[in-house]
Amino acid sequence: MLTREPAVDGTFYPSDPIVLRQQVAEMLDKVTTQGSPPKAIIVPHAGYIYSGELAAQAYAAVQAERDKIRTVVLLGPAHRVYFRGIAAPAADAFKTPLGSIPVDQNAIEGILEKFPFVQRLPQPHRDEHSLEVQLPFLQQVLDNFHLIPLVVGDATPDQVDKVIDYLWGDERTLIVISSDLSHFHDYATAQSMDEQAASAIEGLQPQVLNGQLACGFLPVSGLLLAARRRKINPDRVGLCNSGDTAGDKDRVVGYGAWLFQQQDTQQQSMSDEQKESLKKLALASIKCGLETGNPLSVDDYFKEIDGDVKLPDYQGAAFVTLKKNDQLRGCIGSLAAYRPLKEDVAENAFAAAFRDPRFSAVTETEIDDIELSISVLTPPEMIVFTSEQDLIAQLRPGVDGLIMTEGGNRGTFLPSVWENYPQPESFLSHLKLKAGLPAGYWSGTIKVERYETVSW
Repeated sequence: MLTREPAVDGTFYPSDPIVLRQQVAEMLDKVTTQGSPPKAIIVPHAGYIYSGELAAQAYAAVQAERDKIRTVVLLGPAHRVYFRGIAAPAADAFKTPLGSIPVDQNAIEGILEKFPFVQRLPQPHRDEHSLEVQLPFLQQVLDNFHLIPLVVGDATPDQVDKVIDYLWGDERTLIVISSDLSHFHDYATAQSMDEQAASAIEGLQPQVLNGQLACGFLPVSGLLLAARRRKINPDRVGLCNSGDTAGDKDRVVGYGAWLFQQQDTQQQSMSDEQKESLKKLALASIKCGLETGNPLSVDDYFKEIDGDVKLPDYQGAAFVTLKKNDQLRGCIGSLAAYRPLKEDVAENAFAAAFRDPRFSAVTETEIDDIELSISVLTPPEMIVFTSEQDLIAQLRPGVDGLIMTEGGNRGTFLPSVWENYPQPESFLSHLKLKAGLPAGYWSGTIKVERYETVSW
C-alpha cells in the first residue's frame, strides 16, 4: 500500500495533530451557517494564517452532511511540475497529521480507462500543496470518506468538465476545487482583479478566467461548465487577500470561496388559505414594526394565533411589495432561498415598510391604505447568450423576472414590471439603470438570470 506523505505540514499548517485539530476546529466554530449544503465548493489553498478562515466558512457549510458524504472529488492546479492533462495519484492513501484518507481506486481506474488525458503521475502529487491543505478541513468536517485527488496540469476546461461530470455522483459525493486568485500585486490592483475573477465565477463565464486571475483557473473553469449545464449558480462566501489577513499590502495574494448548491427548481404549490395566512403574517410584521421598531418573531406569532392553516416549512425566496393609491410605497425581497419562506416573508414585509431607502418609513396613519402583495420566486436560472440581441430574443415578456449583475452592480425586476415596460428592449435598458449602469451599456461579462413568481 502506497501512501502520499504530507509535504507542507509545519509550513502551510501545523504539523502537531493536536494543534492542527484545535486550529481547524476554532476556525470552523466561528462560522454561522444557513441554507442547504453545497454540492461543490471553491476554496483557497494558502497557508492557514492567510486563507484558513475563509476556507473554513465554506467547509462549515459541509458539516451538516458529515454522515452522508462518502466521496470527495478534489481538484487543484499543478504548481511545481509541468505535465499535460490531469494527474491521478499512484498512492492508495493521502496522509496528514490527522491520519490517512483512502483513495477511491475504483473511481481512479474508471477515469483512467475512459479519458486518455488522465494519467497516473505520482510526481505532480508529491509536493503539491493545493490539494494537501484541504485535507485537514475535510477530515474535520466529514466522517469515513474516500478521496479522488486530481492535479490539473496543461489541460482544457472541457477536459476538466468531462471528468467532473463523470464523477458527479449523488448527494454522497462532494466536489472541492482548490484555487487562489491573483498573485503578487499591490492591494488595490489585487482587489480589482479578484472582483473580476469573482464576477466571472458568479456569472458562470469560464472564458473570462486565466492564470493571472486565478492559479486554479482550469479546475475552476471545468466546474463552471458543469454547473452551467446543471443550472447551478454559485453563492459567494467571501473575497479577501493576504493584506487583509496576515501580510502587508504591497504584494498580496487574493482568495475567494464559493458554494454551489443544487436546488429543486419545482415551484411548490400553496393553497389559497396558506397564501392568505402568509399575507396576514406580512401585515402583522409591519404592525409589529410600528409598535416595537423590530420585525415580528414568527415563532411567537404562531403561538398566539389559530394554527389550523399550516404554512409551508420549506425554504423560499419572496418579495413583499407595498402600494398606496396605486403608487409604489416599498418593495424588498430575497433573490435566493436561504431561510424558511414564512421567515422570509415576515422579514421582507418589515424591510419594505421601514428600510426601503427610496421611501420614508410607513406610518401608523397609512397602514389602512396600504395594499400588500407577495411574490414567491423560483430559483434563478442562468441565461446563456452570445450578444445583447440574443439575450433580448430569449426574454419572455410577462413571465421572466430578471437579475442583472455586472461587477459590483446588481439589479432585479419582478415579472410584474413588464406592465410598465412591455417591450424587451425597454425592459432591459431600464433594468440596467436600476443596476446602476447606463441604459445603453453592454459588455461581455454581464450576467443575467431569470426566475418566475407566484404572486398574490
